[in-house]
Amino acid sequence: MIYADYAATTPPDPRVTARMQPYLSEQFYNPSSIYQDARKVRAAVEDARRQAAQLIGAPPERIFFTSGGTESDNLAVLGTALHPSNRKRHICSGQAFL
Repeated sequence: MIYADYAATTPPDPRVTARMQPYLSEQFYNPSSIYQDARKVRAAVEDARRQAAQLIGAPPERIFFTSGGTESDNLAVLGTALHPSNRKRHICSGQAFL
């Protein structure tokens, strides 16, 4: 079978799956909670943030993790629209027709 819908979902790289496995099966704590196990997961999230930032040459505080593509797209459009350099510009969006 050939899977061609990578816009909807993409199979993760096996290295990513291996790194995520403990957080999917054993350490599935809420990183925003204050108990010890949750703080360990929060530290792992922050480590991932630092690694992603280093990879693209950005400060860690500029890395945001979202729930998926739609939330990411909305955040990008909103951030662009509200940026001070875009005060007198317009953003137009619409439905894509196929």
